[in-house]
Amino acid sequence: MTSIKRITAAFAFLFVTSATAWADGETAPARDPKQPVDAAYTEKIHKYTTQPYFTSPLVDYLPASKTVPTPEAVLGDVSGAPGILPYAEDVYRYVRLLDKATPRVKVYSIGKTEEGREMIAVAVSSEENLQNLDENRARLAKLADPRTIKLDDAEADKLVAQAVPIYYITGTIHSPETGAPTALMELAYRLAVDESPYIKEIRDGTITLITPVVEVDGRDRMVDIYKWHLAHPKEFFPWLVYWGKYVAHDNNRDAMGVTLKLTENVLNTYVDWKAQVMHDLHESVPYLYDNTIGDEPYNAWIDPILADEWQIIGWNNVSAMTKFGMPGVFAHGDFDTWSPGYLMFVAAMHNGISRLYETFGNGGADTEERTLQPEEYARTWYRQNPPLPKVLWSQRDNNNYEETGLLTSLHFFNENKRMFLKNFYLKAKRSTMKPGAEGPAAYVLPADDPRPGLQAELLHVLQKQAVEISHAKSAFTVTLPTKKSKESGKGKEKKEKEEKAEPAPPTTREFPAGSYIVRMDQPYSRIADALLDHQYWSPDDPQKTPYDDTGWTFGELFHAQVTRVTDTKVLEVPMDRVAEVHAPGGVKGDGAVFAINNSAEPALATLRYKLRDAAIEAAEEPFESAGKKFNRGSFLVRNVSRADLDRTATDLGVQVTALGAAPSVKTHAVRAARVAFIHTWLSTQTEGWWRLALDKLNIPYDYMSTQAVAKIPELNAKYDVILFPPVGFNAGVNPVVNGIPTAWGNPLPWKNTPETPNLVGKNDSTNDLRPGLGWDGVARLQEFVQKGGVLLTATDTSSLALSLGFADGISTQSASKMKIVGSVLGTRLVDDASPIAYGYDEKGAAYCDNGPIFSLSSIAGQRGRRRLGPDMHARPTGRGSPDDPDFTVGRVGAEAPEQPKWEAWEAPPVMDEQKRNAFRVIPPANRPRVIFRYADSKDLLISGLVEGGDEIAQHPAVVDAPSGKGHVVLFSINPVYRGETWGTYSMVLNTILNFDNLNAGRKDATQ
Repeated sequence: MTSIKRITAAFAFLFVTSATAWADGETAPARDPKQPVDAAYTEKIHKYTTQPYFTSPLVDYLPASKTVPTPEAVLGDVSGAPGILPYAEDVYRYVRLLDKATPRVKVYSIGKTEEGREMIAVAVSSEENLQNLDENRARLAKLADPRTIKLDDAEADKLVAQAVPIYYITGTIHSPETGAPTALMELAYRLAVDESPYIKEIRDGTITLITPVVEVDGRDRMVDIYKWHLAHPKEFFPWLVYWGKYVAHDNNRDAMGVTLKLTENVLNTYVDWKAQVMHDLHESVPYLYDNTIGDEPYNAWIDPILADEWQIIGWNNVSAMTKFGMPGVFAHGDFDTWSPGYLMFVAAMHNGISRLYETFGNGGADTEERTLQPEEYARTWYRQNPPLPKVLWSQRDNNNYEETGLLTSLHFFNENKRMFLKNFYLKAKRSTMKPGAEGPAAYVLPADDPRPGLQAELLHVLQKQAVEISHAKSAFTVTLPTKKSKESGKGKEKKEKEEKAEPAPPTTREFPAGSYIVRMDQPYSRIADALLDHQYWSPDDPQKTPYDDTGWTFGELFHAQVTRVTDTKVLEVPMDRVAEVHAPGGVKGDGAVFAINNSAEPALATLRYKLRDAAIEAAEEPFESAGKKFNRGSFLVRNVSRADLDRTATDLGVQVTALGAAPSVKTHAVRAARVAFIHTWLSTQTEGWWRLALDKLNIPYDYMSTQAVAKIPELNAKYDVILFPPVGFNAGVNPVVNGIPTAWGNPLPWKNTPETPNLVGKNDSTNDLRPGLGWDGVARLQEFVQKGGVLLTATDTSSLALSLGFADGISTQSASKMKIVGSVLGTRLVDDASPIAYGYDEKGAAYCDNGPIFSLSSIAGQRGRRRLGPDMHARPTGRGSPDDPDFTVGRVGAEAPEQPKWEAWEAPPVMDEQKRNAFRVIPPANRPRVIFRYADSKDLLISGLVEGGDEIAQHPAVVDAPSGKGHVVLFSINPVYRGETWGTYSMVLNTILNFDNLNAGRKDATQ
């Protein structure tokens, strides 16, 4: 059979299939027989599609155009061709060719990445729609903010009838998921050129907006790796150790904190265009999983209208593609839709519709045989036409699924656009009416918060989310609901106590003038409510495998005061909208000594590094001066001009008080430590958030791999502090120290070469990714600490340091029942004299994700005794009451010594027997010093999921372990995470600033 006959036969088969399936009068998904087909392109589509049921009548051909170039003009072959992965710039070059060739396509630049690469959005619609973008945007803006039409449903209906909706598609946020750019190149062509009624209806009725590459930096690196693979076909190729400059897979967890440029650019595009849908393309599952429907629990703050829309669109998608005979299309799975951190949730939290596909990619453009796991090809109630157990799969197959899914979704959306536009308006209206419905009325951030800098950082996040913020013109008072007590009790006794108790009256709180008010009667109240409220994931929830974090309350994580107000009178307070939030700063008062109160604000560290020549000391005790109270750790600044200090402090939002004389208080120097930052080549995912935070704060550091550390002979000569942030996974001794086996295979380079010009970017390089820290590197780090250096570790690297024997008197214990999934936990300050604790309150909050359980011991080489709650010291069975001593018949009673007691965060006391020949007893000055601990069990959970929390409750959360002349500072919490944990940043920064005085305030320092 000739190629033309084969194409014709396929058309006939698919036309009959579609005609039968759409016999109810719907527009048939079939080409326009009057429009010519690009036969050569179409022939290659068939050639690269491995089975006829891996395509559809929507993408089984390409319409021809005499004026508009196909993707082949840039790719040299069709979209999805084997061996071809375009760089982002190639994709841009193609869509800009479309822009020049047809008035149905317009390309917009939407911002730059951290490494300076461009991000774009491509609008595809009818010429008329694109000519009238401004008028249409004005209509959509009124629907997006119903206040502009006074919540008038009749006026909204007029706008709904006139407006053209916008469907925003984003691709390749995850760089190893490589198929979307070529699919979206071809999709743009089809939408611009195809004259079939099915496609024409989409083009005339909807504006399709496309960002073909979201993670541009990572895309170019991935293409480099693939080209290296093609040039070395018989060799193993490097894994994608860096995606963007900072983070990898977590770039799709940034929709809350908005710390990455890609998130900010996409969010701004979505909000500015007033889009109704955001549809994000991913690859991981055979063959197309519409995971928008997912599984419970759904995010508690979404509008129920959205949950309904997910079902309507998702199941229609499955139905349409099932009619095409395409296997492996399903919409239900174990992905819960709880966290609002995913990129698609930009739409969900801004009154749109969030959508996400997982299709089947090969991590490149090779055609490969793939063998699935039984659970992947099993037939279930929601997957009646499952994937095949084994398949030859191509990038073209993947593109066919992506394009078919998008086109069916676009068409269904367009057919029902009036409903979806009305829903868009209704969700915005319901958001605006929140105070009188489910509440709250507002969130208030007081003007007298002792941490105005952290308050400002939190408000900046809300402003990035397009949330309106107001300033109270005068003081005001609100009524607050009474909180239920956490008193213990069980069963009948507790019930009777509750019945007898008089209901407590509501309380009131006064807020000073200048307090920030986040009103809930605004269109984007939903995202503010979701970020500022508390979350609770029940341990009894049927969903036992949360997909991501379960708690994220931003006020707690930022250590900023936030009050949820249900009293609607707060909306009557005189207030002004705030355009820009900036913490107050600058120098006030007279004198030659300048004091800065330490409230654990990160800006103090920035100030120290900006004023390198200034002499700065930290007060080791609180003091009062100039009518103000200053906390431990407050800065005393000299040797700097008032003008320079004022300018720097104003920029940073740091308040400085000039004093006539220095206070009579013990101090120590605060120096700008020389910092090294270690990463492994196993993963740079979690440590990337630490780099981003340090860069934002302008804290300088030398970034190096574990391989490089092993080659520096005298670390102390170059560095004062070494940061070893979490690896994120696979952080055991063997992988970190020994690395990936080198006994077989080839070196895996991560270097810029003519073949791979984009790999290194602004990060790190190596000739071979496989070697680890090595035992020489372990020795270098141990020597660094012994000679006076500070090694700071967190979560898995803390466990690693203890496994390698970096500190005595502290160990980690295995959890048996504990399950803490990305939650906000309560902490308590144990040692407020430690410089690490400077500025912190007695009660706090921190992020924990099953952090290591630390236990202390005063005996070298002995594991701490694990305790779950208070030790009961129950007496053995015998005479008398539980408090009476037993007796021995025929013998005069002997009084037993009182058993010592200790808290879960403390080391057990050294027993008399252990003091005999006590060579293993650690001297008090060398014992680990607990700075923070986890809260008691009843106060442990602040937000998220905690099950079996007794295992970690009261145990140390942050420990300073002396070792030789230096220190190992160990975190069980993760203090720097996703731009969401600003409140615990200063635990790290305090360590850096006070690196050579960490023993300050230690009660047993001289023992």
